[in-house]
Amino acid sequence: MSDQQRQSRRPGLSTIAIHGGQASNKTHAHVQPIYQSSTYVFDSVAHGQSLWREDEYGHIYGRLGNPNTEATASIIAALEGANLPNRPYGLLAASGMAAVSTVLLALTRAGDTIVSQKSLYAATHSLLSSRLPHYGVNHVAFDGGRLDELEAALDDNTNVRLVYIETPVNPTMALTDIRSVAKRAHAAGALVCVDNTFATPYLQRPLELGADIVVHSTTKYLTGHGTVVGGAIITGDHALYHDRFLPTLITYGAVAGPMDAWLTEQGLKTFELRMARHCENGMAVARFLEEHPAVARVNYPGLPSFPQIDLARTQMDGFGAMLSFELKGGYTAGVALLDHVRLCTLAVSLGTVDTLIAHPASMMNFKMAREDRLRMGITDGLIRLSVGIENLEDILADLDQALTAAARG
Repeated sequence: MSDQQRQSRRPGLSTIAIHGGQASNKTHAHVQPIYQSSTYVFDSVAHGQSLWREDEYGHIYGRLGNPNTEATASIIAALEGANLPNRPYGLLAASGMAAVSTVLLALTRAGDTIVSQKSLYAATHSLLSSRLPHYGVNHVAFDGGRLDELEAALDDNTNVRLVYIETPVNPTMALTDIRSVAKRAHAAGALVCVDNTFATPYLQRPLELGADIVVHSTTKYLTGHGTVVGGAIITGDHALYHDRFLPTLITYGAVAGPMDAWLTEQGLKTFELRMARHCENGMAVARFLEEHPAVARVNYPGLPSFPQIDLARTQMDGFGAMLSFELKGGYTAGVALLDHVRLCTLAVSLGTVDTLIAHPASMMNFKMAREDRLRMGITDGLIRLSVGIENLEDILADLDQALTAAARG
């Protein structure tokens, strides 16, 4: 390798995750300290004024940010922009929904329209369809797999400020073509925001595909250990970051705390290693389930039977560890399966080192009207599985015995 090649070579994901947040560590501690302080001291009135004017870098008050949130946000931004010429800007929020809410509130006002795909994370769907309309923000939905519906929504509605998508979508794993959505949205003068929680920057980097904004629930794969509730906002546009998202996050008090930020940073150090094992196990479990007599269908982007596998191969660098599958026994079989698992953890989250299993119809979406749930592809016998990094044979053995027990009734 020549000297020029060495100088131009970009660091890998693990190198970014391990070393990317150290710039703000002024103590020279090997591991980033936890800055568990509500406020910061000024050297003088002049120093305080300089900080308020942003003439120099520093911290003032915990709600405005702290060294831990800034360090962790910079790592996630670097991961999302791993192949971009300039590093994007990142913010850490108190939850994934705090990140989503900040973006939507920062970009819209009464009379504006947000266009989103129909199938979304339930809380995001509620915010768009039930909450924002109270403030005069309109919401129009399109089928994520139907770009003609997106074009119609853009043509038929005024003041479309944002197109919001989630890919792969929770919990059906359906994909939306980020490049195509960005092209159409930008032609209509709208920005594009992508929820990249399921894929993570290990598998998919929406900014590199034309999106303007990326949001995450850092609770999931980025932290990876089930110890944090958090969110992140990433954008390559400094004006969006500094003039829109940062003041909105601060005003609504949604900044992440130092301990959660620190835990997320520690989790990121093993991000690439964990994701490699997650993906390996995810593919093997998907293949196992597809052959199981109790299973009617498996939704996993890496299977040849997946309707959008060509898009998955084009848009993603791998297929992840999230999948869903349909049981032949419907709702009753779904409940029975979850009552019989022993290794798999019965919980509503995802992206942790252990395998998490959920039955949306009886858990996350049970309050939703059945017709609305079915419209989103959440059928009575649908099971969502977040495949962990346990030994594969143990995951398969547990699923096999639970499926057998569920089939017996």
